[in-house]
Amino acid sequence: MPGDILRKRKIAVLGSRSVGKSSLVIQFIDNNFVESYYPTIESTFSKSISYKGVEYDCDIIDTAGQDEYTILNSKHAIGIHGFVLVYSVTSRKSFDMVQVVYDKIIDFCGMNSIPCVIVGAKTDLQQSTTRQVAPTEGEELAKSHHAAWIETSAKNNVNVAKVFELCLGEIEKAAPNSNATEPPASKCVIM
Repeated sequence: MPGDILRKRKIAVLGSRSVGKSSLVIQFIDNNFVESYYPTIESTFSKSISYKGVEYDCDIIDTAGQDEYTILNSKHAIGIHGFVLVYSVTSRKSFDMVQVVYDKIIDFCGMNSIPCVIVGAKTDLQQSTTRQVAPTEGEELAKSHHAAWIETSAKNNVNVAKVFELCLGEIEKAAPNSNATEPPASKCVIM
């Protein structure tokens, strides 16, 4: 198969409120750090990403923050190729929320696992505020879900692009040799 075929992928960025989802996405798309915080309703950005010599046309969905009372919208689970699950290294609650969001996605899709990257954000704050989540905890959570893991700083542009490359890697691992533009069919039923 020619390596120059543009492949379409949808990636959803999920996590608690104010963990840095939008900062991560905007830094990746525009190479710009947004200091002020405005709660996101939902935005979709498109960017071409090169992974292992193949160009992927990616739609990156920056979602509103989730909490344990938010019903995860089915559109954030169905039709999505890969997931970026974000927590702040300075917030234990946001780290615990990653498991809740992961479980909700699994329930929606009736699958045992999903292609995802677990991201510890805001590493630039660990000096000024107390770090509440050790790197080993993030790594362990990712291992338990056969997911990739990375820590980032959108403010300092550390590992930002790597997040989306890792996500593409997880998507391709889940569906090797796939040039499909649709995610694998799941057992999701909308009633």
